[in-house]
Amino acid sequence: MADLHRNYVAGEWLAGSDLSKNINPSDLGDVIGEYARADRAQADNAIGAARAAFPAWSTSGIQDRANMLDAVGNAILARKDELGRLLSREEGKTLPEGIGEVARAGQIFKFFGGEALRLAGEKIPSVRLGVEVEVTREPVGVIGIITPWNFPIAIPAWKIAPALCYGNCVVFKPAELVPGSAWALADVIVKAGFPPGVFNLVMGRGSVVGEAMTADKRVDAISFTGSVATGRALATKAIARMAKLQLEMGGKNPMVVLDDADLAIAVSCAVNGAYFSTGQRCTASSRLIVTAGIHDRFVAALTERLGKLKVDDALAPGTDIGPVVDESQLKQDLDYIGIGKGEGATLAYGGEVLERPKRGHYLAPTLLTGATNAMRSSREEIFGPVASVIRVKDYEEAVAVANDTDFGLSAGIVTTSLKHASHFKRASQAGMVMVNLPTAGVDYHVPFGGRKGSSYGPREQGRYAQEFFTVVKTAYTLP
Repeated sequence: MADLHRNYVAGEWLAGSDLSKNINPSDLGDVIGEYARADRAQADNAIGAARAAFPAWSTSGIQDRANMLDAVGNAILARKDELGRLLSREEGKTLPEGIGEVARAGQIFKFFGGEALRLAGEKIPSVRLGVEVEVTREPVGVIGIITPWNFPIAIPAWKIAPALCYGNCVVFKPAELVPGSAWALADVIVKAGFPPGVFNLVMGRGSVVGEAMTADKRVDAISFTGSVATGRALATKAIARMAKLQLEMGGKNPMVVLDDADLAIAVSCAVNGAYFSTGQRCTASSRLIVTAGIHDRFVAALTERLGKLKVDDALAPGTDIGPVVDESQLKQDLDYIGIGKGEGATLAYGGEVLERPKRGHYLAPTLLTGATNAMRSSREEIFGPVASVIRVKDYEEAVAVANDTDFGLSAGIVTTSLKHASHFKRASQAGMVMVNLPTAGVDYHVPFGGRKGSSYGPREQGRYAQEFFTVVKTAYTLP
């Protein structure tokens, strides 16, 4: 059947133990396809295949790796419109956003195609006369990769590409909610000619496939992006067997707006950061921290702009915001809106479920005002098109409130003051800082990651990816 998609293990496309249906959140009557679910035995076989393939792949020629990774990137870019449409259809972000994400995935693979040829070491003198010292990097081994539903092709790309680049073998478990983009990416990778066992796709439940990866000592490292609760549970088990870990677990990101800000830029940054991609980004600006002198003008202008946004089918022309990804996430968003109101915040805009010609999970972009940083709605990640405005008296209070969070992924400031911009870049307790730009939106060739409860382990993306996907060896020689 054309809509039946299998797992890929040890160089073969294999049926799973059962199937899951991939449903379009813009049109609940649209079934995108049926995707295999692996059982524990199939997950174990994938891990075994990766372990068996590792000795040959880890010592393979770097030109071959570079060529295959570049071929994957070229194939993705050539199909970006098709794959972007699939992504938007299954995840719910707008078609331009879907195509843009696919293009980014292609660029990531091409970047790491180049990195395969650029891995450098050092040859340095020893303090002992006549002794030579070499410092080199080698692949870690088998990498278990677990990815979320909100970026179903970009996040897999920025984990899989460096893993393969540096000579590791991969067992990939995508989010069960959105398997279509992950399967399409796997199909492109397979067609690029990687040897059997080097790359394995094992779709299925986290409680089955993810648990297998976490517990199996043949998996040397795990790269995970997802919820805080799942990340912490995974870490407890993986660290117990001394596996290498890289965790990205969300944020409650502040965007500070100062009195001297350009109002149009501030509103644009807030709309982009808080509401685009339906707010379903770990870098979303969910806390808008605004100083007293511009507060009222900012809220009025932002509310007016929200009223002009089109919430509709992700594939429809002119849509600004697509649906929430599924019923469970929609309920979570509505629950937090209720919590915020119950804590004393004012519902300034939105907050209601919307009806559209096609039945889907549509939620109006929501703005809460009169919030404080002590509220649950200001401290816990909502992961939807919901933002809270927190009024502060001055820059110093704004910085204190921005940093008063258990998270530390991304932070932004809108100001025309070089003094405040420079100070904020240093004072912000976040892994990424934006000045007069949305908190969401980063380049593929520079490090991505946060501090505190947002991230654990080495950074992702760019040259910094080698810190996780390689191990350092120091060798001494007496000629």
